[in-house]
Amino acid sequence: MDAVAAVEARPLRVRDLGRMEYAPVWRAMQAFTDARDADTPDELWLVEHDPVFTLGQAGKPEHVLLPGDIPVLKVDRGGQVTYHGPGQLVAYPLLDLKRLGIGVRDYVCRIEQAIIDTLAGWDIHAQRREGAPGVYVDSGAKIAALGIRVRHGRSFHGLAFNIAMDLEPFRRINPCGYAGLDVTSVVECGGPASLHAAQAPLVAALAAQFGLAPVEAAEEQALLPRMNADHADSRG
Repeated sequence: MDAVAAVEARPLRVRDLGRMEYAPVWRAMQAFTDARDADTPDELWLVEHDPVFTLGQAGKPEHVLLPGDIPVLKVDRGGQVTYHGPGQLVAYPLLDLKRLGIGVRDYVCRIEQAIIDTLAGWDIHAQRREGAPGVYVDSGAKIAALGIRVRHGRSFHGLAFNIAMDLEPFRRINPCGYAGLDVTSVVECGGPASLHAAQAPLVAALAAQFGLAPVEAAEEQALLPRMNADHADSRG
């Protein structure tokens, strides 16, 4: 899919948050989205979460089969249940879709295409599936999940890209609401095992899809120190 040709290369501020618990990042995304105005630059947050199951707004609890010691959070994104954990690259595009002139359906397709393009760079063939958002490899296994929210024309939440992770927790749920859905990872398909190696091509592919120019966020933002403090408090 072509990038947004009508939009000049606005900056996309990229923030690598490292490894964080889910809830503080979620709250910071909400706060960022509520506080931004028409001139706020778009951002892309990259993070590796501690183990957690998240259940979307319309998610059915029965899709969480045996959570065990992994917490379950009800959140405000679309979709059913998924798992986040170490070895998974999570990307949160915080975009002003109205300013970019992109509808929600097109937005989802562009994210999927960015993942497909990233995988193609490692000679992994993948595709989207009609009616089941996300990206799937040729075997039918899901390699990346999507769960988004758009409020006042601005997006938050995003994508979860399985790079090199323990896939066992996916067997404790019906992934994305589908019983028996196979889940795979980049490393299982012959790609790199490092999240760091996956970040640059994914960022480039996402930026290209939205006609944005990725730049590393240099200055701190009030939300992020607060998020880090919340994270530290939760660790005791």
